[in-house]
Parts: sequence; structure tokens; C-alpha cells
Amino acid sequence: MTKRLEATILQVIPELETGGAERTTLEIAEAVILAGGKAVVASEGGPLVAALEELGAAHVTLPVASKNPLTMYLNAGRLTKLAQETGANLIHARSRAPAWSAWKAAQNLEVPFITTYHGVYRASGRLKRRYNSIMARGDFVIANSDFTRDHVLAEHSPIPLDDPSRLITIHRGADLRRFDPASVMGERVEAIESQWQGRDALRILLPGRLTSWKGQESLIKAAQILRVTRQALPVRIVLAGSDQGRSSYLTELQTAIEEADVSHIVTIPGNCTDMPAAYAWADLVVSASTRPEAFGRVAIEAQAMACPVIATDHGGARETVVNGVTGFLVPPGDEAALAGAISDFADMSLDQRETMRSEARRNAETRFSIEKMTDATLDVYIKALSGNNSLGNG
Repeated sequence: MTKRLEATILQVIPELETGGAERTTLEIAEAVILAGGKAVVASEGGPLVAALEELGAAHVTLPVASKNPLTMYLNAGRLTKLAQETGANLIHARSRAPAWSAWKAAQNLEVPFITTYHGVYRASGRLKRRYNSIMARGDFVIANSDFTRDHVLAEHSPIPLDDPSRLITIHRGADLRRFDPASVMGERVEAIESQWQGRDALRILLPGRLTSWKGQESLIKAAQILRVTRQALPVRIVLAGSDQGRSSYLTELQTAIEEADVSHIVTIPGNCTDMPAAYAWADLVVSASTRPEAFGRVAIEAQAMACPVIATDHGGARETVVNGVTGFLVPPGDEAALAGAISDFADMSLDQRETMRSEARRNAETRFSIEKMTDATLDVYIKALSGNNSLGNG
């Protein structure tokens, strides 16, 4: 870390759960500390608080997840007081409800206000669009992909985003230390294989919470096609993820598996706690989301583990997967195309697969590392603190 940032950065996020925005919050906190600054995070708490504090950052519990207008109003005062007490030089908001409070606090203290657009917020009316617009009111606005950046421009330019040079794409990063094929020992992969099986099969993994738009049903239908068209091809498909209380959808998936007669091919084991080993187990990772992902961390984590990816051809996947080089892009909701891509991969020689694996790892290393993401974010902080209100990327 060569950058220096002797400042206190206050990040505001609804909760510290285990999602991508939350992990990015921790990664930025660590980078701030390594650069010589102090990191403070305000949230309603969650399982990542302990990990945040282990980094040396401070956590303050506030009701910032609330969308209640009175609570949001009171949160502006709470965040103003917190920023004063901690000496915060800059406030960075990562979600809409707390961003309104953080914006007011930044105005009260006349410190820079930064926002990150972690997702694509749809608006069906004027009030919702105004509610969403807070994420485009930062002195600088960070989009997690060019897809997200285009959405921000379409929704919020020229009001409130009057100057596109305030908007920059900073792709999320994969932890190349954690997701490193060389560091995942055989015992960890064997533990996964003992649960999921598939030793002599083409091993396919679709990781993600069990929700309808993540594409599990598409992969089940593709498995049915493969069962008919590639009877001699042994395949093991794992849909790894939690139903997060949506037991009815889990039941739908189990019914779909039975009706497609692919129970011997497809399994739903629940949540996986060792994702590097899961990617190491897989020959191929599938991200079959039917809605565009704003970024999609599965694709870069899998590639970091030298695992080729089949992703649907929309959203952030177009920026993370190099079609025909690190994996394949297929039309969303097209089960025949998905089955065809799996079949094409199965027909590749061992040398061709190894080349694709190497290119996948190289893609993650050169374009999607945590260091690349944190360095770019620190650059935004440094420019904002210096009073430089243009990133020159408009």
C-alpha cells in the first residue's frame, strides 16, 4: 500500500450482514487503516461487526436501516454527532435510506459526501425516483460496474447528477488471497466432494441464495436437456445457497428436479461455508440470473479460483466474463443455450480447459483484485478531501 490517507472516513451502511456491499465496506475500512487513516462504520450491526473491529476499525450501532422518515431525520443528527466525535473528514454512504441522513450530516459539517451505487434501483414513479436520487447526490458517485454507471446516467442526469465527471466505475474486487487455487488444500476439497459427490462427473456449481431470479430453474431445465441429449455424459450439478426462509421456493425447485427426472444429477445441499473449496471442486460455475446483476461477485470469485464461468449475457457479467476466453455468455432464460454451453465445455480438450482456467485466473488478477478496487476508492477520497471535484472520466 503506497497511498497515504491521514483522515477519518465514516462509512454508513444499513447492516453488516454477509453480502457484497458489506464485505466491500470492510475491505475499504482495512485499506483506509493501512493508508494511515482511521475507519469508522455506522450500521445496525450484524455478523461482520467482529471482523470489522478485528481490522482496527470502529463500529457504532445506529438505526440507519430504517426507512421511517422521522428516524431518518433523527439519524441525520446522530450521524452529525458521530462525525464530530470521531473527527470524520468524509462520509461515504452505501444505501439509500441512510444516505439521506448521511447527506444532511455532511452538509451540516461541510465535509465531502461520497455514495456507492451497489445495485440498480428501479423507479416506477416520481417519488421513488426522488428517493433513489440521493445516491447520485454525492460529491463523487461510485458505480460498481459500467452497467450500473449507465443506469445512473439514465436515471439521474442532468438532475441531480449535473456533472458526469463526478461518476466513476470502480469494479468490486475478489480477495485473491482467499480465492487462490494454490492455497486451497486437498482436504478442504475432499470435504466438499464427500457431501456433493461427482468425482467422475462434470461438476457444475451454481452458488447463490435460492430466489427465483438467480436462475436455478434455468439450470434444472438445462440439466433435463443434457439428460436427453448427452446421455453418456456424467454430470453433477449443485445449487448451493440458503433459501433465507423462502421454503416455498425451495419446494418448487425440488418439485422441478423431480419432474425433470434429474434427481440423480442435481442436488440442493444448502449454504456452503467454504466457497474457495466449492469453486475448487467445480469444473464449471454457472451464473444464470434472469435479471441483470449490477456486478455479480460469483463470476470473479470463480475466475479467481481458475474456474471458467457460464453467465447470462446481460448486466455486469458482460464486464467480468470474457466470452470464449474465461467462460461463456448465454442469453438469459435460454435453457437450450445454457445446455449447449455446458456441452461445448464438456467437449473441450484438457489443454483447452486448462487454457481457459489460466485465462480466468489472469482476468481476476489483472482486472478485479481487491487492491485495484481499494486503490481506486482511496483515490476518490483523496480527491474529494483535496477539493478536486472532477475525476476526469466523464
